[in-house]
Order: sequence, then structure tokens, then C-alpha cells
Amino acid sequence: MNEISQRRVISVIVINESSVLSRITDLFSARGYNIESLTVAPIPESKYSRLTIVTSGSLRVSEQITKQLHKLIPILKVIEHEDIVEKEMALVKFSLDEDISAIDTLAQAYNGKIVNVGDNSVIAMVADESKRVGNFLKAIQKYNPKEIVRSGAVALER
Repeated sequence: MNEISQRRVISVIVINESSVLSRITDLFSARGYNIESLTVAPIPESKYSRLTIVTSGSLRVSEQITKQLHKLIPILKVIEHEDIVEKEMALVKFSLDEDISAIDTLAQAYNGKIVNVGDNSVIAMVADESKRVGNFLKAIQKYNPKEIVRSGAVALER
């Protein structure tokens, strides 16, 4: 019987030690479980970091991954998010020849704005839900972006 693939957001609190990230990604790859997004940042004023992992797969595999994560030594806490606030960011570089006013207006619709203007280019930034960042990146294609950088998701329980 085929199981339905579901998107999952998992936060993992870890002790900052070498090879922790490698051990976590090895756990996912050993089970054929793809990581769609991975964001790691230190937790202020502590010796810990938070990893936010976005993945998709069956409920059975997700539960297996969560159980295995709990067994890894440097991991303090695993949180499978249900009711969350999730954000992602994108930076997009455009030529100054493009309609900068229209780009800024579009960015504002996605919680963004123009964040840098250089001699030859302008950079817009948006920070919104993952799906909305994807929609922004589709919408701005008509302005011929020169470069796009997209972050991974970050999430917190409500």
C-alpha cells in the first residue's frame, strides 16, 4: 500500500560539536529521506544550535526518523512542528535597467523591499511563508533576475 507523502518541519536542538550536522544528514540519507531545506543557527547566549529541517515523506518514515534523532547523543530536543510560524527569505539581484519601482512594489506584497542599490544592480529581499516566496520568485521572472539566493525555512511553534 502506498503511503501519502507529507511535508514535515522538524526542529532539532543540538550541542555545538563537530560532526553533528554530518550525523544528522547521514541519518536521513541512510533511510532515503530527502531534506528539502536545512537551516542551522546558534541559539543566542548558549552552547546550542537549532536545526530547522523541511522534508517530505510518509508518516511511518517520519516517525522512524524522529525516533532515530532522539537516539543521537548530541541532540537535546526534537520538535515535530504542527502549529507553526514558518518563514523563508530570498534575495534577488536585478539590473538597474529593469523597472525598479515595480520590483519594489512586488517585493512589498511579499513582506519585502529593495535592500541594496549598487552601480549596476539592485537587490530585493522578501521574507514570507515558503509557498509565498516561491510565488514571488515566479512573479519576478518577467524582470529578468540576474541572481537568486533562497534561504531555508525557520520555524517556531505558536
